[in-house]
Amino acid sequence: MSGAKKNIEPEIEPASESTEGEAASLPEGDVEFELADPAGLAAGREAIVRFAALAPSGAGVYRMVGGGGEVLYVGKAKNIKKRIFAYARPSGHVSRIERMIAATASIELVSTATETEALLLEANLIKRLRPRFNVLLRDDKSFPYILLTGDHAAPRICKHRGARPRAGDYYGPFASAGAVHRTITALERAFLLRSCSDSVYESRTRPCLLHQIKRCSAPCTGEISHSDYSELVTEARAFLSGRSRAVKEQLAAEMDRAAGALDFERAAALRDRLAALSAIQSQQGINLRGIDEADVFAAHQDGGFTCIEVFFFRAGQNWGNRAYFPKADRSLAAGEVLGEFLAQFYDDKPCPRCILLSHDVPERALLAEALSIRSGRKVEIVAPKRGEKKLVVDHAATNAREALGRKLADTASQRKLLAALARAFDLARPPRRIEVFDNSHIQGTNAVGAMIVAGPEGFRKNQYRKFNIRADEFTPGDDYGMMREVLTRRFKRLISEAPRSPNAGAGDGQAAGGEEDSPWPDLVIVDGGEGQLNVARETLLALGVSDVAIAAIAKGPDRDAGCETFHLPGRHSFRLPARDPVLYFVQQLRDEAHRFAVGSHRQRRRRDIRDVGLQEIPGIGPSRKRALLRHFGTLKAIERASLADLAQVPGISGDTARRIYEFFHEAAG
Repeated sequence: MSGAKKNIEPEIEPASESTEGEAASLPEGDVEFELADPAGLAAGREAIVRFAALAPSGAGVYRMVGGGGEVLYVGKAKNIKKRIFAYARPSGHVSRIERMIAATASIELVSTATETEALLLEANLIKRLRPRFNVLLRDDKSFPYILLTGDHAAPRICKHRGARPRAGDYYGPFASAGAVHRTITALERAFLLRSCSDSVYESRTRPCLLHQIKRCSAPCTGEISHSDYSELVTEARAFLSGRSRAVKEQLAAEMDRAAGALDFERAAALRDRLAALSAIQSQQGINLRGIDEADVFAAHQDGGFTCIEVFFFRAGQNWGNRAYFPKADRSLAAGEVLGEFLAQFYDDKPCPRCILLSHDVPERALLAEALSIRSGRKVEIVAPKRGEKKLVVDHAATNAREALGRKLADTASQRKLLAALARAFDLARPPRRIEVFDNSHIQGTNAVGAMIVAGPEGFRKNQYRKFNIRADEFTPGDDYGMMREVLTRRFKRLISEAPRSPNAGAGDGQAAGGEEDSPWPDLVIVDGGEGQLNVARETLLALGVSDVAIAAIAKGPDRDAGCETFHLPGRHSFRLPARDPVLYFVQQLRDEAHRFAVGSHRQRRRRDIRDVGLQEIPGIGPSRKRALLRHFGTLKAIERASLADLAQVPGISGDTARRIYEFFHEAAG
């Protein structure tokens, strides 16, 4: 943490969303250790002294602010005045801190009653403002939970994220949606709980497929009484609350009694339920005995980068793990990165009673006190040195080391591809930021433009953007007009929010807000041929942007992969060899942009269908609409239904079923 420390503020490292557990990616490139401009350094110290003289001597939070109003760093201190004056020392700072001082034009201060309150506010501001010189947790996605509803006669089991407006029991967090889905599937087999929505439940007239494959007891059609179903729900709650041994012993006793009474069918059903419970526990790997709930954090550093692996234990069970790659100064020790990471991690997440760490962290007692106040119960933070807890932490550390090794290998491979791409496209250097644009529509309706972003660390999904195209000024279906609108909106906003200095080129990091993480692309790729290329060039030139490289990729004959033609300004069109890694890399970029564009288009189209109703489909009137909704329950279920399922609906002929199916599955352009 930053309270009484002098020279451990983290440096900038560009990063993004990772494929490793949906967390942040590794920083790109090597750290630049250029010296701060002496004149800027003197001006920064002068500004710091001026604001420090007016600072209070109590606890609080300070924000170092640059000349453009951007927040450079957020820190907290027990004595703000003393802490800020430390930055004005003429020597003793590492180059990164000197650069931060040189960029500082003003300081904003917030006093707090206690240092604990300052720590909580600091974590909140770092996550909200994302200052360049702080350790940054780049993954803001909430964790999934299992919800067992409590407002229905037949409670439902389902995945849940976000706020908790619905009554019921929430179990988690789980490390990923995949872990939740696997657990729910196993719980369905073990307790035969329903997972369908309430509207589907109310509309059922016969048991669904899940009942046929023994994953639901079908309370919707009375295959099981509500009292018997309530017993299953009680058993599931007990299992998810940590009383798994008692539940298994009870099921085993019932199975023995059924076998003794020669009720072999019931005994076999109970045997299958026991097997499902064993499958849940066998998938959990290492577990903590004697600890009901805990989070385990292990940090591993290599090559100047840090990976933090997090394991979640709830109800005595391992509910998964996730790897994070926070942005941090390479000079920071693992414990220092871990300490700042923890404060941000629990800023908007529930905290367990016990937190186990691989490294001791600065101000551990203060952090435990802050988390205890926020949770309303005592929170213990421990870095175990021996025993079972140490074994669990060591297991997490092994996972952190392996995850960082995989990420380093992936990043090195990505850099080689970018270098080869630069050679193929005659770029001055490997691109650090690539933006790919694509449009999706059906005969001009529900037109959506999409932008994806990629760099040395892979796809930056948290920077993807979609554009609902307004077809007021051009003919619907005009691909050139759509491309012109999307690029105009993108670069107008970029010019407004991150203006570059007159001598800066795209990607040179001269935009306000970052030296190494510029929002300006080095390369723009559009889906299409020479026409799309010319439209893109004209659009950017009209906005005064002439130094961004542009390329267009046209699909091959019959849209064959491997036969793409590339168009670049000032060059004849060309193709790359079929087995060229660069070709495969650009295909991945193009396909990801197409996937994102089509997905965004379908979301918009579904919303329109909900507004207009099924009557938009030829041959579907009010009567058939009621029949479809009665049979499937929701529009989403109708959309996902197979052709054979649609044909089984009363009043729906084979031809009508085909029209419905083709309406929902027509390929977007």
